[in-house]
Amino acid sequence: MHSNILWHHATVTRQRRELQNGHKSFILWFTGLSGAGKSTLAHCVEEALFVRGCRTYVFDGDNVRHGLCVDLGFSDANRAENIRRIGEMSKLFIDAGGIALTAFISPFRIDREMVRTSVNPGDFIEIFCHAPLSVCEQRDVKGLHMKARRGEISDFTGISSPYEIPDKAEIVVMTGEQGVEECAGQIIEYLERSGKISPNHPERRN
Repeated sequence: MHSNILWHHATVTRQRRELQNGHKSFILWFTGLSGAGKSTLAHCVEEALFVRGCRTYVFDGDNVRHGLCVDLGFSDANRAENIRRIGEMSKLFIDAGGIALTAFISPFRIDREMVRTSVNPGDFIEIFCHAPLSVCEQRDVKGLHMKARRGEISDFTGISSPYEIPDKAEIVVMTGEQGVEECAGQIIEYLERSGKISPNHPERRN
């Protein structure tokens, strides 16, 4: 931390932005193996929130690596830095009063915990997309799992690099067994029950 850099406190606060938006701001952190359905589910949940008038954005793992994290590889250290950067982006987004949905493998508990502890209690909602490796391989249209098994891709989560199952996820969705709409409904129900969004929020197209 540089001693000559200070945090500037804006007059337009997160609380005022939340009031204007009509909903709380928070992070929905989707984690799971490659092919577990994280991105598909995140976008489905975003659509459900968007039609309610919520301010949302999905930070997709592949998209972020095209720009913000284009300089990073897939070593353990690079994965940690990737998560640190998206964690910081997500913090800024919820300060802006929005709902940040992140779809990253984020295989290590310590990295996910780093993001959780960097925000206020309740701001980080971990969603474990549970799908067996065999199901993920069946869904793999890019053939990445096969390449990893042939040794053509190193540090591939689930094959040549570990995935640490969440031990404190707020939501577990069985994406290997249930359809995307059913899983999305489970998440929306949690958000309503926990008071993050109103069950009576009027739907509107933006």
